[in-house]
Amino acid sequence: METSSPFVVLVDDSDAVTGIMEKMEAHRKGLLHRAFSVFIFNAKGDMLLQQRATNKYHSAGLWTNACCSHPAPDEPVEDAAGRRLQEEMGFTTPLVKAFSFIYKTEFDNGLTEHEFDHVLIGEYGGSVTPAPSEVKDYCFLGIEEIEKAILSHPQRFTTWFHVAFPRVVEWRKSQHAEQPHVD
Repeated sequence: METSSPFVVLVDDSDAVTGIMEKMEAHRKGLLHRAFSVFIFNAKGDMLLQQRATNKYHSAGLWTNACCSHPAPDEPVEDAAGRRLQEEMGFTTPLVKAFSFIYKTEFDNGLTEHEFDHVLIGEYGGSVTPAPSEVKDYCFLGIEEIEKAILSHPQRFTTWFHVAFPRVVEWRKSQHAEQPHVD
């Protein structure tokens, strides 16, 4: 059951709050608002992907990261990300804020996503029990498999996944490069 707020937090290009607006109105007007995207990896380094439910108001049926949404007004991004991960995928795990980016895309239905997107990353190896109202399907795939799928069928993935995925891969590489190696 989705408990997302019907309101989004409007922000400037530095993520400073400029107002609050009803979510669909912000999408109709294409106004920049705060969002988050959660990426989950298992111990093998495979990424959890979800196929969005077919009833979603945009990007229905497309493949994307573990979950994404908008924090409610006065809700910290980290708290909202953990809440939505539980609501959409049926589990919680510690999340680390990795980076943020801004993207804008217009959809055929007249809506525009214009988001200041905070990316959070976590690891999880337990069972996944997605909410059918949010998720049509899910899988864990290796990075190379995802790269091949994006190259051969880019239209099967969400706009924000195309933007965030390569940066997530680079962020993970940099994190692993910073860890000391023990022989």
